[in-house]
Amino acid sequence: MGEFWSYTPSILAGTWINVACGLTALVVSIIVGMAAALAKLSGRPVLVGLASGYTTIVRGIPDLVLLLLAYYGGQIVVNAIVEALGSDEYYEISPFTAGALAIGFIYGAYMTETFRGAILAVPRGQLEAGYAYGMTASQVTGRILLPQMIRHALPGFGNNWLVLIKATALLSAIQLEDMVRKARLAAGSTHEPFNFYLFLAIIYLVITAVSTWLLELARRRYSVGTQR
Repeated sequence: MGEFWSYTPSILAGTWINVACGLTALVVSIIVGMAAALAKLSGRPVLVGLASGYTTIVRGIPDLVLLLLAYYGGQIVVNAIVEALGSDEYYEISPFTAGALAIGFIYGAYMTETFRGAILAVPRGQLEAGYAYGMTASQVTGRILLPQMIRHALPGFGNNWLVLIKATALLSAIQLEDMVRKARLAAGSTHEPFNFYLFLAIIYLVITAVSTWLLELARRRYSVGTQR
């Protein structure tokens, strides 16, 4: 076990990379998901079609395949644009950037349905009452729509986040120096794969447990006045 403990600081350092990439991807997924949800609710055929096509395609392709396509395809697209602009310099997208954007784009499809359902769950009559009282659109959104939407979205949002953070285990496939890659290298050096992968499982369990606790606090906060 001596060799095991010598590798744990490196694996724990990689944990912060996974968490940082997961949080970055979460922000991207919220932005993409909200935009696609609004597009679906817009009633405009073109926007509805684009948003529906996006969610259908993303949910129909495995996460790992999309991640690899984003990483290697992103390199091709960026350098094709650079070449078209007259430069022969080669640009390489960092695994962290590619991973965060790809996972955010993937889980934006799931956030789309979460946000769309949450918006539809807010009674239309309350929004109309807000306008009737002379509220502006921003006031109706901030005081009536968003607080209730968040409450309805939290269960689905929480599930999406838990799956998203676990999906960061795939980032080692694009050479990100995260905890999974470091654990795999350590397992190969020590020939103790079970110990290192069990350690990874415990780390992810801790992350998801803390996330679940924080999500429960948020649920209670946004449920004030709605439950007995």
